[in-house]
Amino acid sequence: MSPYLASLAGGALIGLSVALMLILHGRIAGVSGLVAGLGTDRGERRWVDAAFVAGLVLGPPVVAGLSGAWPAMRIAASLPVLVVAGLLVGFGTRLGSGCTSGHGVAGLARLSPRSIVAVLTFVAAGILTVALVGLGAR
Repeated sequence: MSPYLASLAGGALIGLSVALMLILHGRIAGVSGLVAGLGTDRGERRWVDAAFVAGLVLGPPVVAGLSGAWPAMRIAASLPVLVVAGLLVGFGTRLGSGCTSGHGVAGLARLSPRSIVAVLTFVAAGILTVALVGLGAR
């Protein structure tokens, strides 16, 4: 399959899952909020949240099994850098009251002013990070 078609299919499935989560369950499909709520008692919603997160975790192995191969990946950072980066992302999602899936996909689709500001902040921070890391690599 063409990488463009795979990306298009992935984007369509993300959009569909966000729309279905909102329409069928009245919930925003923000991954950080769903994961944070897994340990709490949310009644029936906890099963919906758990199923959504399980789909995120189990999706790649299912696709790899069906296609016969894992996608080629190369991670250039060391384990300590990845751990620090993960902690910073977690801190940022709590500070920003959500992550790119909640703000960037669901929030922008609803034209939420808070999500527009959050996404612009995400993008600006990403550009700055790439610029700084790129300068260090030269």
